[in-house]
Amino acid sequence: MLRVENVSVAYDGVAALDGATLEVSTGETVTVLGPSGSGKTTLLRVVAGLQVPDAGRVLLEGEDLAGVPPHRRGIGLVFQDHALFPHRDVAGNVGFGLRMRGDDSAATAKRTAELLELVGLAGFERRSVGTLSGGEQQRVALARALAPEPRLLLLDEPLGSLDRRLRDRLLDDLARVFEELDLTALYVTHDQTEAFTLGDRVAVMREGRVVQVAAPDDLWARPLDTDVARFLGIANVDGDELIRPEAVTVRSAAEGGNGTVEAAVRAGPSVRLRVRLDDGRPLEAVLSALEHPRTGERVDVAVDPKGIVRFR
Repeated sequence: MLRVENVSVAYDGVAALDGATLEVSTGETVTVLGPSGSGKTTLLRVVAGLQVPDAGRVLLEGEDLAGVPPHRRGIGLVFQDHALFPHRDVAGNVGFGLRMRGDDSAATAKRTAELLELVGLAGFERRSVGTLSGGEQQRVALARALAPEPRLLLLDEPLGSLDRRLRDRLLDDLARVFEELDLTALYVTHDQTEAFTLGDRVAVMREGRVVQVAAPDDLWARPLDTDVARFLGIANVDGDELIRPEAVTVRSAAEGGNGTVEAAVRAGPSVRLRVRLDDGRPLEAVLSALEHPRTGERVDVAVDPKGIVRFR
C-alpha cells in the first residue's frame, strides 16, 4: 500500500530524515515511535505532501506521489491540535471534504451522521466546535479525516494534548475504529503505550532513520540494540545483554537474601522495583501485586533465563 524509499530531508543543513525507509500494508496500522527530534513528524509530512523530500520517493498503491498535491493524494490527516474550522459546526467540519469533492447534501448528511455515530458523537451535528471538550474535538477531527474514505490515514500525536484519563479512553476508541473500518494507517507518537496498543507493527526511529520495525511483542522481546532497549524503558542493559524487567523475580528475604531494594515506585497496577545485588549490579523488576518489598528491604532476586536477550 505505502512505501517510503530512502527519504532524506534537511533543514538548514541539519538532517531531519536520513534515508528513511518504511512500508505499510493494506489494512495495517504502523505506529512510528521515537523521541523528539527523531524525524517522526517530518516523515508524516513527506507522506502527506506537506514537505518535499530532498531525496527518495513515496509510493501509494504503486503510484509515485512526487508532484501530487496533498488534497489529491487520497490521504486523511489528524493532528494533535485538531485543526477544526471554528466558524463551522460539527456537521460542517465533518462534511467539509465531502462538499469539496462535490457530494450532494443528502449524501453528505448521511455520511456525517454515520461517522459521528462511529466516533460516539451521534446527535452532535449542530453543536459549535468551540463548546466541545478536547476529546470531543479530536473525535470530530477523526470523523472529518475519515469522511472522504481516504486510502491512507495519517495521525500525528493525536492524543498528545489530552490528559491521561481521556487519552486512555480515546486510545480504546481508536483501536475499535481502526478494527471496524480495516483502516490503513500511519500513527506517529512518542508514547510507548499508544504505539503498542494500536500498532500491528511498531517502527522505531532514531536520528532520521527507521532502525527497527516489528510487532509489539517481538519488539519488546528482541530490541535491536541497547539504544532501542533503553528507549523502550528496559534499564537492565549491560554490554551486549539485557534482562527484561518482568523476568526478574523479587521476594522479601526472611534472612540473608542477595540484594537490597533501592526504590519502589507504583504505576497503577504494577510496581517497579530497583534492586542493588550484593555483587554491585543494579536490576529493575516489575511486579503486579498489592504487597511488595519496600525500600531498604533485603530480598531474594532470581532471573528467568528466558528473559535474557543477547544483542547480535
